Amino acid sequence: MKLSEVLSRASTLVMLFFATAAPVLAQDDAAAAAPKADKNLMDTFTAAGEIGWLIVGLSVVALALIIENFVTLRRDKLAPPEIIDEIQALFDEGQYQEAMELCENEPTFFTRICGAGVSKIGHSFDVIEKSLTEMGDEESIKLHQKIGWLALIANVAPMMGLLGTVGGMVTAFNTIALKAGQASPAELAGGISQALLTTMFGLIVAIPVTGAFAYLRNNLVRSVIEVGAIVEDLFERFRPEGT
Repeated sequence: MKLSEVLSRASTLVMLFFATAAPVLAQDDAAAAAPKADKNLMDTFTAAGEIGWLIVGLSVVALALIIENFVTLRRDKLAPPEIIDEIQALFDEGQYQEAMELCENEPTFFTRICGAGVSKIGHSFDVIEKSLTEMGDEESIKLHQKIGWLALIANVAPMMGLLGTVGGMVTAFNTIALKAGQASPAELAGGISQALLTTMFGLIVAIPVTGAFAYLRNNLVRSVIEVGAIVEDLFERFRPEGT
């Protein structure tokens, strides 16, 4: 084969290569030049729709309640050690009127129960014990009602997520109906995205709130039992001997 023929065929192959590769290279350049469709956090919230925003608002309320309960339901807030020592000293000295005034001026879980018992001093021990029990039950119910809001949020959040899921699927199926069954995936993506996002938001709120509620409830039960034992020991001196 002559050198001229070899060069001719080589040039032909090179031209064919560039002719074939040109469209591919052009597509790669276009893809590289196209802007990325990344979504930020605000876009995600917007895609979740009104139900998603309601769940976000619910999460803010839950966070505020958790912080408030962690601060106010601590053992030293329900029964401050210095108040316990002071009332103990007043009881030892027989200064029950001063103890009553202290309970009224320092309202806490412990002092409210003590105040109910001190107000019945002079009556039979059964009357004092009944007053302590009734006030203890009443105050305990109030404290459990405070953390009960967290249990409500933990139950409502996933239900709201489910409502958003149903709404998103209804939107997707309405799109299919309007397009006579010829809807593209892009046209269905909005409703499906809303359905999945609201479910996710509901679970993201419900799971940690449930954990916080269980923790606070267990701590509260333990604190109530401890304070009850302190009050019982404080008023044990009024129990008649032999009973």
